[in-house]
Parts: sequence; C-alpha cells; structure tokens
Amino acid sequence: MTKRILITAAATAAMLGQASAHVTLETQEAKVGGSYKAVFRVGHGCEGAPTTTIRVRIPDGVISVKPMPKAGWEIATKTEAYGKTFDYYGTPLTEGVREVTWSGGNLPDAYYDEFVMRVYLTPDLATGGKLWFPVVQECPEGKAERWIEIPEAGKTADDYEYPAAGVTLLPKN
Repeated sequence: MTKRILITAAATAAMLGQASAHVTLETQEAKVGGSYKAVFRVGHGCEGAPTTTIRVRIPDGVISVKPMPKAGWEIATKTEAYGKTFDYYGTPLTEGVREVTWSGGNLPDAYYDEFVMRVYLTPDLATGGKLWFPVVQECPEGKAERWIEIPEAGKTADDYEYPAAGVTLLPKN
C-alpha cells in the first residue's frame, strides 16, 4: 500500500512539474474589446542554462501593445502591418507591434520571473476559444525552448510538449 502511494505521489509530482514547466500567462481569461495585462511567467531556463532572451509573437487581433520595462533587460519591438484596419477608440490602426523581445538579462535556471505587456484585444476576436502567444526562450550557447505549439481543434495545451501561452477569450459583457 505504501509503495503504491509513493508511486502515485511521484507520478503526480512529475505531471505537475511538466505542466508548470512551460511559459504561461498569469491571467488565464480576458474579455475581448478591452485591455489585457499579459504577464508571461518563466519558471526555468534551458536545460540548466539561464534565460537571456524572451521573445513573444503577438497574435492577430491584438493591438496597442506596450511592453513593461524590466531592470537589467533591453526591450525591442518589431512593427508590422495588420491584416486589416482596426478602430482603436476612434483612431484607425493599420500597423503595430507584432513581436516583443526582452534581451540582455540573466534569469538563472533556479529562479522564476515575469515579463509584462499591456495589450488591447479587439472586439472581433472569437469568444469561447483561446488566443495563443508563441514564446521563444533563449539561453547561452544556442540553447532555446520554443513554446510555440498551438493546439489543433479538439486538443489542449496539455497535449503538447512545447505549448504556446494561451488565454481564454470571454465576451465583453
């Protein structure tokens, strides 16, 4: 009986460790048609190496991206055209930040940190589903963790080894 409990406890701990090993979003739900504070949680490095760069790809339907400065890290943004024009509080937007990179820092494997940006989720995003933010975590010597897998219909992030960070979209009201 004790052996079975220990095996079950070990299996549970292994599953929890695996489930929490990827880059995730702190707030798992957000309303469309409003602002969302995206807090990307990074819980480890790359196979023991420290994290030195976090790169987040901004999905379609996310505009007005403003990353938060982080002491000891440099921020770079990549601006591209949107697939269509968005109305942002009366201002038409045709392009904006499509990728945010924090680099030059040093997050040791044994530590945890967060990388933050404020975004606007356009009202035309489909509610009830998930919106995925692919994240690449870079470490020295070319090591990297590519959290970019977007689940196919009928699957969840738990079905993938390297899932993108996801947020469930809720109706505005």
